[in-house]
Amino acid sequence: MTTNNNQTKTDGADKILAEVRRERELREKTYRERALKIFPHVCAKCSREFEGKKLRELTVHHRDHDHDNNPPDGSNWELLCIYCHDNEHSRNTDAQWYGPEDPGSDQGPSLTHNPFANLDALLKNKKV
Repeated sequence: MTTNNNQTKTDGADKILAEVRRERELREKTYRERALKIFPHVCAKCSREFEGKKLRELTVHHRDHDHDNNPPDGSNWELLCIYCHDNEHSRNTDAQWYGPEDPGSDQGPSLTHNPFANLDALLKNKKV
């Protein structure tokens, strides 16, 4: 009777081990795991390094914002920390609302008041 009980425990442990191995293989096939193998564990924007438990704060950013575009060479990915990743996506959201900035379209100075306009005249009239 103890042989059957031990056999059942061994079969259960084998099933659990097989399930863990299967989940690990699936996880390693995901683009995040592949990106972590390809790239150094450094944020591409702020250059902060990640290791150990902090590695979970490193995310994969899709440069073209298409999460289905996952080439095996990682050419559409960059590793960003959670802060830089949020900033990157909020910049795109802001651009949708306000439009893209165009550096060549300078509309002139926005200020009309110059506080130092008469400073030269005031200094010349001042008695020393």
